[in-house]
Amino acid sequence: MRSPPLHTTPADAAQRRAVQPIVCYSVDKVPAYDRHFYEIARRELTKAAETIVPPREARTFKVAAGDFFRIVSIEGPQVGDLNLWNANDLSERFFSGKTRALHATHVSTGDRLWSTLPYLRPMATITHDTLDWYGFDADGGGVHDVIGTRCDPYTQLLLGGTEYHHCCHSNLTRALSRHTGLPPREAERHVHDVLNVFMCTGFTRDTHRYFMKASPVRPGDFIEFFAEIDLLGALSACPGGDCSSTHSSDAAKCYPLKVEIYRPREGALAAWRAPERSRYSAGHGA
Repeated sequence: MRSPPLHTTPADAAQRRAVQPIVCYSVDKVPAYDRHFYEIARRELTKAAETIVPPREARTFKVAAGDFFRIVSIEGPQVGDLNLWNANDLSERFFSGKTRALHATHVSTGDRLWSTLPYLRPMATITHDTLDWYGFDADGGGVHDVIGTRCDPYTQLLLGGTEYHHCCHSNLTRALSRHTGLPPREAERHVHDVLNVFMCTGFTRDTHRYFMKASPVRPGDFIEFFAEIDLLGALSACPGGDCSSTHSSDAAKCYPLKVEIYRPREGALAAWRAPERSRYSAGHGA
């Protein structure tokens, strides 16, 4: 909890607080979402693969640039933690902080998942979201956040005094280790802040603390992405289930999630090109 203030409120406090906010990034030069292109591309899709992610576990999947992938609720309300990497270079990975700054605290159709510096390019674009109706509720909660990190065993030990080995961080680490052959300690360095798929979160109005509440997701709901580059993904079915009361626990009711890979019809992407990495000083910061 934050300590009470030690300093007297200045006479001009109200004036200082009344300054109008300014959105940090002007994004008018970021290419606009081309709804027409993606809607045409997603017609007549052919399912190429699917992966079932068991409760309290994680699985990896690969998506070729130009394909679509969906994360689907299949048995009950369940949230998931998503990591994405360049399938050919693990150093390029999803950058939740910059995605949040360029879009919002919660993402939906038309938003992009951006990669880390020095690459800074769209890795995936959200093309369909069956929960787009939710918006923001009376508590300020929304779905699919890029503000939380991921439940992890280090914080669990710090706050709960116990070791728990099915935190999403642990699940993602094991999944990446299995896929790459890297020892778990090396794989762990590549696990990063996530897109909290289906999770309903926000900040409390009084203290602005991060909160979670029961996810509105139901079987059949899905969020769909277009892979802008070759992707390696890892998805953890969170041990908190729908995150209505807890996470990092074996007590919550958990369900599997499904990842489906879809390929557009031949010729649908004839005019499309994968985005290039940032051209800033060839990425060397000179």
